[in-house]
Amino acid sequence: MAILADANACVLVQGITGRDAVDLVQANLDYGARIVAGVTPGKGGATVFGVPVYDTVAEALARHRAQVSVIVVPPSSVLDASREAIDNGLKLIVILTERVPRKDVVQLLEYALMQGARAIGPNSLGLISPGQTRIGMLGGPVADARLSFMPGQVGIMSRSGGMVTEIASMLTQAGIGQSTCISIGGDPIVGSAFVDLLPLFEADPATSILTIFCEPGGRMEEDLNARLKNQPSRLPIVSFVAGRFTDRLPGIRFGHAGAIVQGRYGSPAAKAETLAALDNVQVAQRISDIPRLVQTLLDQGA
Repeated sequence: MAILADANACVLVQGITGRDAVDLVQANLDYGARIVAGVTPGKGGATVFGVPVYDTVAEALARHRAQVSVIVVPPSSVLDASREAIDNGLKLIVILTERVPRKDVVQLLEYALMQGARAIGPNSLGLISPGQTRIGMLGGPVADARLSFMPGQVGIMSRSGGMVTEIASMLTQAGIGQSTCISIGGDPIVGSAFVDLLPLFEADPATSILTIFCEPGGRMEEDLNARLKNQPSRLPIVSFVAGRFTDRLPGIRFGHAGAIVQGRYGSPAAKAETLAALDNVQVAQRISDIPRLVQTLLDQGA
């Protein structure tokens, strides 16, 4: 199994005729994703690597069944594109666009919540269920993605899309496969944070261990800590907190737009301390320690 999307997931691409979207379509089709249609207003009737293009989401869904929309439109158009997808019944939207105005992000996430839809991103590289499907550009070119990711039982979620691939690649080299890997997005406001995705991994029988890549700033790790204190997870968690050197360099800008530190709140040291205090969470001192820690858990029957 996989969370959010598996081999049967049918995908719609909004903004499909844009340069980045064209590359995405080819890479995802080559990986095995089921991209059934695309939407670009005014480009209806065209095709992109055999995928038909329509002027509206409603027209596309009248002819094709889809559950997921990938949004690759300019920042100013993300809110309208997201609403169009949600209004037409799509329950998962994966927003790859970065620099989306925060006011628009707040509005689209509130609307998605009201309509029972889930958003990943914005500023996400997407997600991958190794051997099943890829939605977005995690792993880069398809040949690289097939080398970096392999099917298995370790879930990965990260604020950095590049570090999802880095961790998966280290695990794969150690002979450890992955279940679902998700780039949640590096912006200050995203649709699905760690605490939102944790229950999905917990409910997935194919996932037995979870790895998390953390960064300075924001409150995602603190929210996860509060949840785990109140409701321990069935999954052992291996985490890594990047940017600890920034605690010695106050005022330095580091990481994504969401990397805002206020005193100790949001600092890498504070995040590492709060996570390490939890019974079922291990904090790797170096990112290269992750495969060893995961393998130890597997040897213990995780």
